[in-house]
Parts: sequence; C-alpha cells; structure tokens
Amino acid sequence: MPKVSKNTVRDSLSVSLTVGAYGVAFGAASVAAGFSVLQSCLFSLLTFTGASQFAAVGVVGSGGAAISAVAAATMLGTRNALYAMQMAPLLRVRGLRRVAAAHLTIDESTGVALSQAPRGTAAMRAGFWLTGSGVYLFWNVFTLLGAVGAKALGNPASWGLDAAVPAAFLGLVWPRLETTFLRVVAASSMVFALVITPWLPAGLPIIASALVAVAFGWRPR
Repeated sequence: MPKVSKNTVRDSLSVSLTVGAYGVAFGAASVAAGFSVLQSCLFSLLTFTGASQFAAVGVVGSGGAAISAVAAATMLGTRNALYAMQMAPLLRVRGLRRVAAAHLTIDESTGVALSQAPRGTAAMRAGFWLTGSGVYLFWNVFTLLGAVGAKALGNPASWGLDAAVPAAFLGLVWPRLETTFLRVVAASSMVFALVITPWLPAGLPIIASALVAVAFGWRPR
C-alpha cells in the first residue's frame, strides 16, 4: 500500500472531526423528535446520510408522517448517487469493499478525495477512505453522546433542543452557498416553504420546496 502523506491525513482528520461533531446535534434532535437512544444510534450506523437524517427527524418532530420523512431524506440523499458515479472509476472496488465504499460516499469523503488530485491518484483514494471512515466513526460516537445527553435532560423540548434540527441544518447548508445564485435559490426555497406551510401537512413543504430548485435549474442563466 502506498505511503499516505501527512497532508492527506491532516486534511482527512480535520474534516472528519469537524463534521463528525455535528452528530451531537443529531443525537439530541433525534431524541427531541421522539426517537429512543437506540433508534438514534441505529439511524446513524445504518443510514449515515447527515443532512438526510436531520430532514427525517425534523419532519417526524413536527408531526409529519413517516412517508414524508422518508421522501424528504431520500430527496436529499440522491446527491450521493451522483458522487458515486464520480468516485467509482477512481476507487475501482468490488465485493464487500464496494458496499463499504457506497456507505462512505458522502459530501466530505468525495470533497477531500477530489481535493487531493494534485497529489496523485493514491492520495485521492486515501483521502476518500480516511475521511469517510473518520466521519463515520466520529458521527456515530457523537450521535451516542448527544442522544444520551438529551435523554438525561428529561424533556428535550423544555431545553430548546427541538431547535437543534434547523440550527444544525443551517450550519450544514450555509458553507455551501458560495455564490449569489445559490443564495437566491436557498432564500427562495425558504420563502416558498414558509408560504405553503399552512396548507400542507408537516414535512411536505420541505419536499415541495425542491420545485423551486428545479425551476431555477431549468431557467437559463
């Protein structure tokens, strides 16, 4: 196995720890939405989709139906399929390693892998595996800590932990709004969701707001 440079390890670890720490917010938000500690941990272990997890517990916490929660999470998770198409030719894995690679294909592992391009293919592969594994480890550890901590507080809503979902979601989305166009799309989606909220069941406004992004995507720029 080729030697991994210190810079690649540093990049992977810094991203893994920073992103993984958001698991605390998810664990707390999940318990606040009515999930048990075990259910919260299994959600992170088996699903591991970050923003999609926040969307699902947000819908459930606001009284939405399970189908709405699944739809919202699935809609956000489809981006990972696009990442997979980009990473598959690079990783070239089969069997169980292919299953593991699919589970670890997220924003951060893909981003770090692509950022290692100037250091070569080996560095890109190492960046993917180190970052994906690191985020998975820290995310699940911090999910447990957040869920146990929220459970120990009694009624999470009385401590304001029900606000963890929108706060954490904003923290995840904000760094990605790098251009004026993206900020306009985000703001328009937010306004649209707020306007239609009184007329639609909980969870559906989030799903419906995707129509705004589609409209902007089709509009010539």
